[in-house]
Amino acid sequence: MCTGKCSRCIAITLYPLVVISIICNIVLFFPDGDVSYAKDGHITEEVKYMGGLIGGGILVLLPALYIHLTGKEGCCGNRCGMFLSIAFAAVGVAGGLYSIIVAVLGLQNGPLCKTVLVWTTPFKELTGDNNYLQNDKLWSLCTEPKNIVQFNLGLFGTLLATSCLQVILCAIQMINGLFGCLCGTCNKEAQIA
Repeated sequence: MCTGKCSRCIAITLYPLVVISIICNIVLFFPDGDVSYAKDGHITEEVKYMGGLIGGGILVLLPALYIHLTGKEGCCGNRCGMFLSIAFAAVGVAGGLYSIIVAVLGLQNGPLCKTVLVWTTPFKELTGDNNYLQNDKLWSLCTEPKNIVQFNLGLFGTLLATSCLQVILCAIQMINGLFGCLCGTCNKEAQIA
């Protein structure tokens, strides 16, 4: 496969992952579909880091756009374009890693929720057998918002999965860009001769 076609495939695959990351991050601001929690500041701290919006969103969208333009019509414009795609893909890797870190912290610390009368992160200090990820009986500690543990698990888990895919794809593009830079890009004139 031509390095340009590979770039185009990677970029097209990154677009839906970017959209999923952004949507997950935005939805995390509204537990139980209610805006009052965001207004009152009762949202999980890791949501405010905006790993899905900034990391898996903007920092991956910029490389995806450049990589897509680099691979336009199956070939790259020149070696310099492929070299720049390496730098842009590195930005995508950094964005994906940021999103992974935020998602892992969100899963590890658990949600901010109301326990009896106090808003707290009840699972933050729990380890071992008391880990809320392994013991779903602990989920009942959270009384408000409704189903906040499942809400956070689903969305942070989705962010983690999409971010891992983004890092893998951007790393592949770095290797692809290196080949395109060192070996040259394929174009129609070279294929005919």
